[in-house]
Amino acid sequence: MSYALPEFLAHAVALEQEAADRYLELADMMEAHRNDGVSSVFRDMTRFSEMHRDEIKARVASIELPRLKSWEYRWSSPPEVGGEEGFDYLMEPYHALKYARANELRAMEYYRSVEQAATDAEVKRLAKAFAEEETEHVAALDKWIALTPRPSTTWQDDPDPLPPPV
Repeated sequence: MSYALPEFLAHAVALEQEAADRYLELADMMEAHRNDGVSSVFRDMTRFSEMHRDEIKARVASIELPRLKSWEYRWSSPPEVGGEEGFDYLMEPYHALKYARANELRAMEYYRSVEQAATDAEVKRLAKAFAEEETEHVAALDKWIALTPRPSTTWQDDPDPLPPPV
């Protein structure tokens, strides 16, 4: 699937905005459960997504981007926004970083697929640059994960488990 430049840039901005919104939501959720370590990780990820969004907007300059409706995006959900599976108020920074890494990896793969399918030289160039930036994010998260202690307990040890469905 090939994009025109304005459409591709609209997707890139939306991808980063959705990631920032999701990370902020998760930070707030973790903070509500007094899981401040994980909340801090997600607040950092929010800032990184906002910075990347702003960098893309700066590159856009005077190009007018289309205002796409949710169903006009060429994805079922933005690549850098993971689902809620695996989320628990007991998650630890290690889990949050692994979640963020998976999101960055999906974004990298998305940009690589755009680069491969692009027929517009500028879309190809930008998709390659964005994929390289996401690759750097994955590498940074890998370093951060390596420095983060692995949890000593599992979520199955939840002292306040949900009751079985009725």
